[in-house]
Amino acid sequence: MRVLAVIPARGGSAGVPLKNLAAVGGTPLVARAVKACIQAELIDDVVVSTDHPEIAGAALTAGATVIDRPGELSGATASSESAVLHALEHISAAPEVVLLVQCTSAFIDPSDLDAAIARVLDGTADVVFSGLETHEFLWDAANATMKGVNHDPASRPRRQEREPHYRETGAFYVMRTEGLREHGHRFFGSIAVQPVPSRHAVEVDTPEDLEIVRALAPFVDRPEPIDVDAVITDFDGVHTDDRAYVDSEGREMVAVSRSDGMGISLLRRSGVKLMIMSTEHNPVVAARARKLGVPVLQGLTDKRTVLRDWLAIEGLDPARVAYVGNDVNDLGPMSEVGWPVTVPDAHPRVRAAARVVLTRPGGAGAVRELCDRVLAARPEVAEAPAPRAELRLSPIVRPVRIGDALVGQDQPVYVIAEIGINHNGDLDIARRLIDVAADAGCQAVKFQKRTPEICVPLEQRDQIRQTPWGEMTYMEYKIRTEFGADEYTEIAKYAAERDLHWFASPWDVPSVEFLEEMNVVTHKVASASVTDLELLRALAATDKPIILSTGMSTLEEIDRAVEILGTSKLVLMHATSTYPLPPEEANLRTIATLQERYGVPVGYSGHERGLQISLAAVTLGAVAVERHITLDRTMWGSDHAASLEPSGLEHLVRDIRIIETALGDGVKRVFPGEQAPKSRLRRVTV
Repeated sequence: MRVLAVIPARGGSAGVPLKNLAAVGGTPLVARAVKACIQAELIDDVVVSTDHPEIAGAALTAGATVIDRPGELSGATASSESAVLHALEHISAAPEVVLLVQCTSAFIDPSDLDAAIARVLDGTADVVFSGLETHEFLWDAANATMKGVNHDPASRPRRQEREPHYRETGAFYVMRTEGLREHGHRFFGSIAVQPVPSRHAVEVDTPEDLEIVRALAPFVDRPEPIDVDAVITDFDGVHTDDRAYVDSEGREMVAVSRSDGMGISLLRRSGVKLMIMSTEHNPVVAARARKLGVPVLQGLTDKRTVLRDWLAIEGLDPARVAYVGNDVNDLGPMSEVGWPVTVPDAHPRVRAAARVVLTRPGGAGAVRELCDRVLAARPEVAEAPAPRAELRLSPIVRPVRIGDALVGQDQPVYVIAEIGINHNGDLDIARRLIDVAADAGCQAVKFQKRTPEICVPLEQRDQIRQTPWGEMTYMEYKIRTEFGADEYTEIAKYAAERDLHWFASPWDVPSVEFLEEMNVVTHKVASASVTDLELLRALAATDKPIILSTGMSTLEEIDRAVEILGTSKLVLMHATSTYPLPPEEANLRTIATLQERYGVPVGYSGHERGLQISLAAVTLGAVAVERHITLDRTMWGSDHAASLEPSGLEHLVRDIRIIETALGDGVKRVFPGEQAPKSRLRRVTV
């Protein structure tokens, strides 16, 4: 071994605690020093001398050999030379040349190391140190009167007429090993300087120095190809400049870079998986994602967990994934991947956590810069994408777990038999309806739970109603048909025996508390309750999955409800609250609208006669179907006429399962059943 590099890296640091582990450009300072030495062609081995286990771990990961530094050589008064001499005692063969390389210099150019080493190896110098050429006028303040150090104050020549001086940068010292051992310090014999550029000459001694080198890193570091299989980005501050333009009606607009589109297109063609993750729901995000052809997840309160789940579903190695963020809510997902990336104007904590800090700001080409660096690590692709048909991509939507069932894309349609109040207050009818649902193959039965004293309007309470139980007030009727704890205990037991989930739509806060005591698997929000914010807040506090019907609601009203309920455990149900529902009011394409806007599973709650509209909803992507059921549509009660009888429910579930099978996976192929007709009928001409 001719050349050995020794990097002293003790754990103690007065100015910046654990300074040698501070990340610059996503890499700890000690690892940056190791990397520079390894990349130098003339260095044979790299040793890190440290007393700290985390520094040792970072050094080993970067490729260095670690020597334990004894306590007496690790204090604030211990010299760096003592660490180098100690390291020389613990290696098998003494090198001809030894380097003292300091972690505190973040920007060490391997070519500068090689140039300095060559001058010692060829005998030009005994010692070569890194220095910055300067023409600065220095002054001594030791006495009461300032005194010029490197100039005569009475004669100040122009810069170009002065000989330069050199300031030690502290980055590296190259020494003949014998001379160091003989003299015990780094300067002896013939001394030369290896000039380095000013951008490499910043030494980290204070927190301010650390901020400076972190800001410089994107501009000083050579762009490193980003070798990944997937790229996930935040939206605001990455695709945009983090500003929004709002018109008088509250509509938002943002500025993006057109160059991002070409970069994304090339990246997609190269086989890299792409996704946008956003904390808020915003149609602007969905529109831009659709334009780029990139799936999007919106309304995420826990990006880290969502990302971890997505990586598992996609079978991706986190070490080969890049995540680009700009604010503190991106720190979680950034910590999950091998390539945390950020923009230059990101929050300081985010820049500190990033492995790569891009040079272009968000909305001004940051995404394109990222794409170019990812493409640099992959096989060459064409400069322009081939023409393609316009695609309408659905956002990636995570399924929601309800009991032992997953409700979402690529899962069996979750069929809910809505018993509601069609039991007419009779527990025996409720049991028979549970049997109907189970025999048909449903997954769940649903009821309605009210506190009549809260839900019945004052002006309706004393109105007289004709009922199967005689004439009574509307309040008496509502109390007569409402199940209590005893009935629901029996319902829960019987539903479990028939292997069905059961739950209900609570219409008031006490009903939420009641259902929580019954330990239901989920809660359903009726369309009439979309604007009952007190009820929604009570439901959100249960932390249970929520199924939200959207009948008679505007998008703005749904926005407010979703904001309260969150999206991590939410299933929306497209619905039109007309009983019975005419086909022209079904508006089934709203299923895609809701899924795109909110990024959650979307089902269909139907009130029509017949099965066609519900089955069409499944073909359009509905992940759940809810229909009212009855023993007989002629029974007394407001909901029976728009309900399915047992045979209708059986046919509905049967046809849903057939449609699920028939939809397939979208991959065009020749099926086995086609082989015989193909060989018999196909004619090939040239």
